[in-house]
Amino acid sequence: MSAKNILEVHHLIKRVGQGEHELTILQGVELIVEPGQTIALIGESGSGKSTLLGIIAGLDDGTSGSVSLLGQELTQMDEEQRARLRAQSVGFVFQSFMLIPTLNAIENVQLPSLLRGEPESSSQQHAVSLLTELGLGNRLKHMPAQLSGGEQQRVALARAFNGRPEILFADEPTGNLDRQTGDKIADLLFSMNKEHGTTLILVTHDHELAARCQRRLRLVDGLLREEA
Repeated sequence: MSAKNILEVHHLIKRVGQGEHELTILQGVELIVEPGQTIALIGESGSGKSTLLGIIAGLDDGTSGSVSLLGQELTQMDEEQRARLRAQSVGFVFQSFMLIPTLNAIENVQLPSLLRGEPESSSQQHAVSLLTELGLGNRLKHMPAQLSGGEQQRVALARAFNGRPEILFADEPTGNLDRQTGDKIADLLFSMNKEHGTTLILVTHDHELAARCQRRLRLVDGLLREEA
């Protein structure tokens, strides 16, 4: 992997099922991403975008091929090693927010830093700072069920920003939100990219969000095609 690339994917194939029921979702994907780039993965529903995102983020395995993330060959790492890499340098934002319902906003945001071994006091201070920066200073002790969809997504963003990841993967980050709230979430994502150089890789059906990215890659018949 070139030192200048944050992600390299070569000959990535993903098959599911067996025998006559086998389905090839990814048919030899090639992808090179440089640090600080913003990339939209687009395509029809069921084309395999979320599957691809999960594999390149180290959450799932391909059938064959190579994925190098942050200089580490994921196919040669066990789950514990991948989890350590994700905790140190990778952020995630999901369409369904994925907040822990029994933890309040601060505790949800704290969780990644606590898992990294950061002291409780500094972890809490950082979580409060992030939530306040995202306009949730008056929602710090609220449980997820007490927050609106937009507020929950901002908590999820704060959790993803915790530790200032080098790369952030987002699966339909604005998919469950109204246009105004979705635009605010998009602004926060691109602000993170601009201020901290965070690489963004987004799966989205939102044409306006995709248009804001430097690169738009369409997944068609299991292959990525770069669009102008």
